[in-house]
Amino acid sequence: MDRVIYHCDCNSFYCSVELLSHPELRRVPAAVCGDPESRHGIILAKNEPAKRFGVRTAETIWQARQKCPDLVLLPAHHGLYREYSKKVNAVYDRFTDLIEPFGIDESWLDVTGSLHLFGGDPKALADRIRNTVREELGLTISVGVSFNKVFAKLGSDYKKPDATTVISRENFRHIVWPLPVSDLLFVGRAAAKVLGQYGVTTIGELAAFDKKALIELLGKQGGQLWEYANGLEHSAVAPAGTYTPPKSVGSGETFPRNLIRRDEVGRGVSMLADQVAVRLRKHGMKAATLQVTIRDPKFKDICRQRPLAAPANTARELYRAAMDIIERSWKSGAPIRAITLTAHNLIPEGEAAVQLDLFQSAAPQRRERVEKLERTMDAIRSKYGREAVTVAALAPREGPGDGPEDERSLPF
Repeated sequence: MDRVIYHCDCNSFYCSVELLSHPELRRVPAAVCGDPESRHGIILAKNEPAKRFGVRTAETIWQARQKCPDLVLLPAHHGLYREYSKKVNAVYDRFTDLIEPFGIDESWLDVTGSLHLFGGDPKALADRIRNTVREELGLTISVGVSFNKVFAKLGSDYKKPDATTVISRENFRHIVWPLPVSDLLFVGRAAAKVLGQYGVTTIGELAAFDKKALIELLGKQGGQLWEYANGLEHSAVAPAGTYTPPKSVGSGETFPRNLIRRDEVGRGVSMLADQVAVRLRKHGMKAATLQVTIRDPKFKDICRQRPLAAPANTARELYRAAMDIIERSWKSGAPIRAITLTAHNLIPEGEAAVQLDLFQSAAPQRRERVEKLERTMDAIRSKYGREAVTVAALAPREGPGDGPEDERSLPF
């Protein structure tokens, strides 16, 4: 017997919550945004009228207003969104105890074991949940119904707002396979670009591609994506509160002013490497691959990644790898608006075996010392606060020698 999995996605969540207090704005273009006076002024969510003008999430406010001059901007209230997220999940909890949140506004539900309590019709129950959320909370959700998590998510995206889409074993080839390959869970821009070079632009073309060839192109992820496209994903819905290891760990920053000098870039990368390393250690994971995304002032991104010499979860090794990527792929002196570091191909610390050649015999000892030092920093921060200790590159500096060639400005 197939499982019955729902993916429930709150429609325009931030904006919908804000409009509960501003019902007069429901029929006019409105959006929730970051601070319009800062470089963080981007669109976080928009309502349906704004979508019809082409306003998109993550674009800048000035770009959105070029499309829609009368766009009403609302400030974000993240505490309120967390409160409503809990309320929405509390509604789901009436129908099943198997609820796995996927961000603040999405959740997977496994109703296989409780469906018979509510009539036994998967679509009818999904409609009932939608109606309950709308009537009690004033919010709308879209629900995908399927036999696995990946297709359920495609279903919730398929028709919005306030809709139910059923993707079954009988119809998934008709519904899923014509969709762009980028719609599939975990197909990012880099993977989509590689696939496009081999003529794979739809999920159906991915499903028909040779699995071994995909693994050669994309590594382990290639085989996983092939299974997703063919409906062979079987992961369980983890109950709320159950720990699930992350697939990747990242941190990004839009800087108050453009970075130009190498020491400025180094301090920015040092901060991000430290944040990613702390999160990796918190999860007990090490990264085998590091990805760097660089954005210039015109919002053009380049994305590069490379395998690490050995799986790592220290800021020192992530910093060195990131700077190497930047120096190889970014023109020296070209301004940088934002940087994101993302650790991929994560493995548990205990499985991070290191293969060494004859010239690397001392490497494990050095890595152990660095890990011990950074774990000590974790403990100090845990007890005395995040600012109690920091890497050298981020400490305030005084005196001469602050120019672009100042080696004291570089960390580690």
